[in-house]
Amino acid sequence: MTGGRNNLPVGVFDSGLGGISVLAQLMEIMPGEDYIYLGDCLNAPYGTRDVEDIQRLTFEAVNFLLKKGIKVLVVACNTATSAAIVQLREKLDIPVVGMEPALKPAVEKGRDGSIVVMATPTTLREEKFRRLMEKYRTKADIIPLPCPGLVELIEDGKLEGEEITGLLKKLVSCLEIKKVSTVVLGCTHYPLIQDTIQKVYGDAEVIDGNEGTARQVRRIMEEENLLAASGREKGEVRFYTFGDKEKVIPLCRFLLNHMLKKNRPLRTTGNLKHIQDTEKNESLNR
Repeated sequence: MTGGRNNLPVGVFDSGLGGISVLAQLMEIMPGEDYIYLGDCLNAPYGTRDVEDIQRLTFEAVNFLLKKGIKVLVVACNTATSAAIVQLREKLDIPVVGMEPALKPAVEKGRDGSIVVMATPTTLREEKFRRLMEKYRTKADIIPLPCPGLVELIEDGKLEGEEITGLLKKLVSCLEIKKVSTVVLGCTHYPLIQDTIQKVYGDAEVIDGNEGTARQVRRIMEEENLLAASGREKGEVRFYTFGDKEKVIPLCRFLLNHMLKKNRPLRTTGNLKHIQDTEKNESLNR
């Protein structure tokens, strides 16, 4: 995989907007690469669908990216990773990198208290997470916390305020918050509301696996000799969506710009659906 493939973009796919948090980490670690981001906002959320449906939607999205031409596929969605990563690696002839809840680093921190893993119901049900859970079960008190409804609010641009805070408080009502030492964000949407999550959990440390995933992508690209030519300071990003391009593309750009500027969770006010963007919008309409 050398030669012309080095000039191809990195493909990043998510069921919606959450993969923007992964894209930001990739761009910080590899700013000279080109990227194509595809958010399937039309069918979000994936986290409440059955496995066969998630696999079908994932392959439709991946085939779209393959037709555009990519050298690496990043499945920036924990749910799609859990449901389809094995099949993708079997069928594709390019490197495929998925997501995994940052349970290992959370356990290795060795903090006193429980570790809560926030994720979609499907992610927590799948064999991939159950194996991960079993691996560390004897080393820490690990509490899986399904979060139905959270992705939907984020997709609707509600990143802070009473509605999302109220849902978070309802979701954690089964926990003894004071006994929680670490919160693992097991969905790429959740880093976009990390400030709000932090307020709900108080002193607990909130972590995600985005940086680890981005570094893994770089390691693989180095091993496969797929990095773009050295000396290139800044690449390009193209956004596509299966959803409403007039809403989704400006929102993608807004979220990415804020994540890159701050390298931290986004703070904003108002409803993001009303943000205007004059840059070129690209989408796929089905």
